[in-house]
Amino acid sequence: MAVAKKITINDVALAAGVSVSTVSLVLSGKGRISSATGQRVNDAVEQLGFVRNRQASALRGGQSGVIGLIVRDLTSPFYAELTAGLTEALEVQGRMVFLLHGGREADQLLQRLDMLLSQGVDGVIIAGASGLSNELCERAAQKGVPLVFASRASYLDEADTLRPDNMQAAQMLTEHLIRRGHQRIAWLGGNSASLTRAERVGGYCATLLKYGLPFHSEWVVECDASQKKAAEAIGALLRHNPTISAVICYNEAIATGAWFGLMRAGRQSGEVGVDAFFDHQVALGAFADVPENALDDLPIAWITTPAREMGYTLADRIMQRIERSDVAAGHQIVPARLVVGR
Repeated sequence: MAVAKKITINDVALAAGVSVSTVSLVLSGKGRISSATGQRVNDAVEQLGFVRNRQASALRGGQSGVIGLIVRDLTSPFYAELTAGLTEALEVQGRMVFLLHGGREADQLLQRLDMLLSQGVDGVIIAGASGLSNELCERAAQKGVPLVFASRASYLDEADTLRPDNMQAAQMLTEHLIRRGHQRIAWLGGNSASLTRAERVGGYCATLLKYGLPFHSEWVVECDASQKKAAEAIGALLRHNPTISAVICYNEAIATGAWFGLMRAGRQSGEVGVDAFFDHQVALGAFADVPENALDDLPIAWITTPAREMGYTLADRIMQRIERSDVAAGHQIVPARLVVGR
């Protein structure tokens, strides 16, 4: 007796002429999907008789239906958003996420991976790994388990990786301020040991040089992610360099603290041109790790990385690796978006 073929989300995507991640977004009601695309997906679901059923998925091909996720820092807004997007997309596909906190020590990360591999997960995603990529890949390969990395910087060379483009983001933000007329632009925040910060500062410096603008090492100031520290740091920076007319901040906490520091010093920020320097205003630009609708209502130019959408893409990537063992590892870079504050 013939056995009916199990309809998968890949079949729905093929019938609708869209990606698997788009099908996930339509079924979960998330993301910005046009009504026409949504209708095509729903029509394909109806025609094929696709049913979301995690238990059935778990039985297919001897799979467990579980995807392991190791997150280095669960308190990070970026990784929280990424985890939310990944979980939403995988649950739509009948998969369950097994979440572990990786910690900052290399041996902890290896222990977490071994734990997941011993539980028979179908695939593993590591968000925020600190080195050891080769050893991690080897252990997963020995078990025949696909492994994908979600990284905030470009230090993983021989692995399947999805990451934001920090250089491009910094260039966009710096160019925005330059086009507003600013020529003396400083940097505030982050730790010099951070690879993400290094890439962002690199993009900022490269853009200044591209436009023939001055760069001074004393204008690049380290600062803890504390509003109080940022307020104090920007005050000291402007006292010693009063001609600075714009400051780029490493993250939201630094930007908010810098804004309060400017208010305290009578140099309130605004999305304005350089002429405002003579009114003692200083423009702020900042990197944001939270969704656009969660940004503070401050006059700041934000550059955002769509972390939740990265989660959707990760779900698509790990499912490709699970369904097709011949899919090669690759590097995928997610561009940033500029959001001009009010």
